[in-house]
Amino acid sequence: MIKEKENPNVKNGHPDECAEWILPVRDALDVLYGRWKLPIIISLTFGDKRFTQIRDEIPGLTDKSLSKELKELEGNQLITRTVFDTFPPRVMYSITAHGRSLEKVINELRDWGNQHREKIINS
Repeated sequence: MIKEKENPNVKNGHPDECAEWILPVRDALDVLYGRWKLPIIISLTFGDKRFTQIRDEIPGLTDKSLSKELKELEGNQLITRTVFDTFPPRVMYSITAHGRSLEKVINELRDWGNQHREKIINS
C-alpha cells in the first residue's frame, strides 16, 4: 500500500494538479485515438450516412478501417447504427447527442489547425 507521502501525485495531501488535468485528457484521447475517428465524426455531423458514403467522403479510408472505427465509435456511444428491414438490408450511421458534444472541441481543433498551417507556411 502506498502512503500518501510516498505517492508522487500527491503533494501536501493534495493530488498533483498536473495529474488532475492529464487523466481526463487521456480518457478523451483514448476514445478519439486513431487516424479516422474524428473525420468520421465530422462526416456524420453533416447528416446520416451509409457506410459507402462515409468511406467515399474521407480519402484514404479503407473498408476495414472504417468498419473497425465505426464499431469503436458506436461502443463509445458517439454514433448509432440503424439497420432497416429491407432487401438488401440498409444500414445508416448517425451521430448521437453525446457525439455532437464534441462539436466545440472539433471547431477549436479546426481553428488551431488553420492558424498552425498559416504559421508554418508563412515561416
